[in-house]
Amino acid sequence: MTGERSTGADLGSLFDTPPAAEQERMVEAMLFASAQPLTLAELEERLPAGAVAAAAVEAVTRRYAGRGVHVVRIGDAYAFRTAADLGFLMTRETVETRTLSRAATETLAIIAYHQPVTRA
Repeated sequence: MTGERSTGADLGSLFDTPPAAEQERMVEAMLFASAQPLTLAELEERLPAGAVAAAAVEAVTRRYAGRGVHVVRIGDAYAFRTAADLGFLMTRETVETRTLSRAATETLAIIAYHQPVTRA
């Protein structure tokens, strides 16, 4: 040993700007996990120093083009959304049974009582 200290740059410091692919992964994870659309400013403040959120969002947008989900711009923010042509998969039809009100039941009873009864 010569008494020299190694710098963080030599070892790949945690404070170095992450590679573009890693920035894309980070942006993808934040957009996926967020309940609200995220602005570029919000993404930038969560990314490590030196990371460029706009470039990472553009790369993620290109990667998901033509897939089941897309990165969409909502105002000045970005979020994952289901592809428009697959929206029908998200709807669920339910049968809701509703009881008639007392007034409706009485009205139907009066109508039924006054109907003519004939033999077939």
